[in-house]
Amino acid sequence: MKKMLISGLMALIMTVSAWPIAALAEDGGARNNTEVLSLAENARSAILIDADTGTVIYDKQSHEKLPPASITKIMTMLLTMEAIDQGRLKLTDKVTASEHASSMGGSQIFLEVGEEMTVDELLKGVAMASGNDASVALAEKIAGSEQGFVKLMNDRAKELGLSDTHFANCNGLPIADHYSSAHDIAMMSRELLKHDGITKYTGSYQDYLRKDSAKPFWLVNTNKLVRFYSGADGLKTGYTAEAKFCLAATAKRDGMRLIAVVLGEPNTKTRNNEVSAMFDYAFSQYALQPIYKAGEVIGKVKVQKGKLHS
Repeated sequence: MKKMLISGLMALIMTVSAWPIAALAEDGGARNNTEVLSLAENARSAILIDADTGTVIYDKQSHEKLPPASITKIMTMLLTMEAIDQGRLKLTDKVTASEHASSMGGSQIFLEVGEEMTVDELLKGVAMASGNDASVALAEKIAGSEQGFVKLMNDRAKELGLSDTHFANCNGLPIADHYSSAHDIAMMSRELLKHDGITKYTGSYQDYLRKDSAKPFWLVNTNKLVRFYSGADGLKTGYTAEAKFCLAATAKRDGMRLIAVVLGEPNTKTRNNEVSAMFDYAFSQYALQPIYKAGEVIGKVKVQKGKLHS
């Protein structure tokens, strides 16, 4: 017997009338509380949500403000995709690497000063290789400077109501006053996934940059779940000594897309195992049940003393 998650359904009906309406239904008996509570027992903070409705399926201290490491790049990719959709940027646009972009340490695609790459290539470098240099190059292309781009990041976070978040750079390298939460990262991820083309980058396991040059650069996705977990197609890994091992992941099966975020995991194996367990739990226990289709009239209400506006 299936139980409807009414709260998620009502929120969706009230706020997203243009989308196909669906609700999560619990399939079969719920697992015992001990099993649910231990889903991300090693993470400092975690959350699991349904991407379409925003329904929270699992939560562990998800509003704790923590260093997000390279998961920061989810906002960098979001602003890039929005600039493309708004016509301010094209995937074919050339970007010239500045000295500042080329000076980034940590994970990188080894941009040389003055080297040109397309926006498409840089997105691959950000999404798959977690390139800190590629992130800065995109930031400078969009906003003129990394500092200007960081302001856009914080402005967008405020627009999305992300009260646990403040950015100080565009790539997540250690810096003061740079933090987010599992909850806010899940909301950023949900917004990013509204851009259909993004999973082409985040879901690819391997590719090349500079393929036809003398020094081709082999890209291998830092998120191994896109290869080893059925339905996984993103989003972003992260690691610094302070943040530990972090992951914002998404997977889709039978029309249901999930987003899982874990912060502060002790190692990559535990991180991947716990996110996989979160996905396994939700896919086994929940299913999407369509209520009505987008645009379908479900009823009419008479409005008293209303005014008709053209």
